[in-house]
Amino acid sequence: MSKRRHGEGTVYQRSDGRWQASIQIHGKRRSIYAKTEREARAKLRDLQKEADTVGGLADPGQRTVGDLFDTWLDSAPDLKPSTVSNYRCFLDTYVRPTLGDVRLDRVTPNHFQRLYTSLTPSVAVKVHRILHRAFAVAVMWRWLASNPCDHVLKPVYKAQQKTLWNHAELETFLESATDHWQHPLWVLLIGTGCRVGEALALGWNDVGQDGASVTITRTLHRIDGEWVLDSAKTDSSARTIVLPAVASAALQRQKQQQTAWKEAAGQEWEDWGLVFTGETGKPLFASTIQHALKRECERLGLPAVTPHSLRHLHASLLLDEGVPVTAVSARLGHSNPQVTMKIYAHALPGQDSHAAQAIGKVLERSAGNEPDTDPEE
Repeated sequence: MSKRRHGEGTVYQRSDGRWQASIQIHGKRRSIYAKTEREARAKLRDLQKEADTVGGLADPGQRTVGDLFDTWLDSAPDLKPSTVSNYRCFLDTYVRPTLGDVRLDRVTPNHFQRLYTSLTPSVAVKVHRILHRAFAVAVMWRWLASNPCDHVLKPVYKAQQKTLWNHAELETFLESATDHWQHPLWVLLIGTGCRVGEALALGWNDVGQDGASVTITRTLHRIDGEWVLDSAKTDSSARTIVLPAVASAALQRQKQQQTAWKEAAGQEWEDWGLVFTGETGKPLFASTIQHALKRECERLGLPAVTPHSLRHLHASLLLDEGVPVTAVSARLGHSNPQVTMKIYAHALPGQDSHAAQAIGKVLERSAGNEPDTDPEE
C-alpha cells in the first residue's frame, strides 16, 4: 500500500452514514462532511486547491459575520471616522439582523443574493460594496479562502436625473429668497459647486482676501452625537475655488449676519470659527439646510431641489456655457474628468448635433473624392 502524500487528504464513511473528508496542511487539520462519497471528494479537491492557491488553509474558527464587521471597523486605518460610522450604520441596519450570527465558514453567495433582493436597489448597491470590502479583508486575514461576494449577481441601480432649475427659475430664487437667513449658503453652493459638508466646514480663515476665493480642506460630519471636522474626501477634494462676485457678496452678508447673531447671543455664543452656523455659533445639520430649502421652494412655487442638487446645477450651468470638462472637474473636486463626464454627460450641449455635422463633413469629403468613371470604359 502506497504511503499517503502530505496534503493528499482522506475520505471515509462515518458510522452515522455521512462521508468525511479531511486534510492536514502545515499542522492545521480541516474536515468537511457530505452525504455522498462523490460530494466529499469534490469538497476535498476544493480544500486542496485552496491550500495550493494561498499556501495553506484559511481558518475562520468560530467567527461570525458580525465578528468580521467588528474587528474590521474597529481597526481600519485606511478608513476615515466618517466612513467607519457610515459603514457601521449600513451594516447594523441592513445586514446584522439576518446575517450577523452566521459563521464565516457557512456563508454562501446565496445569503447575499437573498439579502439584496429584500432591499431597495440603491441600498443594495451600497450594501454590496461594503460587504465586498469587508470580506476582502477576511480573505487577506486568511479567515476565508475566497470572497463570497465575488459570486453573486451584483445589484444594479441607476439614479434618476436630478431636478434642476432653468435660468428663469434660478433667477427667481436668487432674487426672491434674499431675506432667508440661509440665502448666503445657498448662493455659495450654487456659485462653487462644493459639497454641503464642505461648505458647512468652511472657516473664515479659509476665505481668501476680499472674499475672492474659498479653500476647501475639510468636511463636517456628525458622528455618534459629536461634530467632527474631517479632512477633505480625497486629495483632489482639497482645492481653492475662485468665487463669482455674487458669491463673494453672499459671504459678506453672511459675515454681517453672523456678527449680529454673536452680539445677540452674548456668552451663549460658541466660537467654532465657521462661516455658516446657527444663531449661537453652533455648526449646522445638513438636514436643517435641506428642510429649509424645500420650504423656500414651496413658498416661491419652484420645483423642489436638494442642497446637493445645487452642486449639480453648478456643474450643468458651467458645461452649458462651454466650460471645459477638465475645469469643471477641478472645481467640483472630482478625482478625474472621467468622473465628471460619467455624471454630467447629459448636460454637455449639442453633442449629437456636433456629431452629425462632423460625420456629414467626412461623408461629403469622401463622396467628393471619389474618382469619376465612364461606364463605357
